[in-house]
Amino acid sequence: MEQIPLPSHVHYELILQILERQTLFAVGNKSPQRQQVSELIGTLRKALSQQKQLEQSCGRAQIPFDYRWSTGENPEQRPSS
Repeated sequence: MEQIPLPSHVHYELILQILERQTLFAVGNKSPQRQQVSELIGTLRKALSQQKQLEQSCGRAQIPFDYRWSTGENPEQRPSS
């Protein structure tokens, strides 16, 4: 069976760090956008959690998956780990 491509966890972490460290600071404490940013952070955390559940499900079903770093990545050209 062909490997299922999944985004690398670092992609979520990078976006979360930007939102938590920079975006929240930029919008300010009393800004109406702060709630939207907080909801976005929660949504990304949920997406990462759901991806981890998918990975566990694939592991139990012995379905291989592969972390991708970009959309143009060719797994055949990447060194095996």
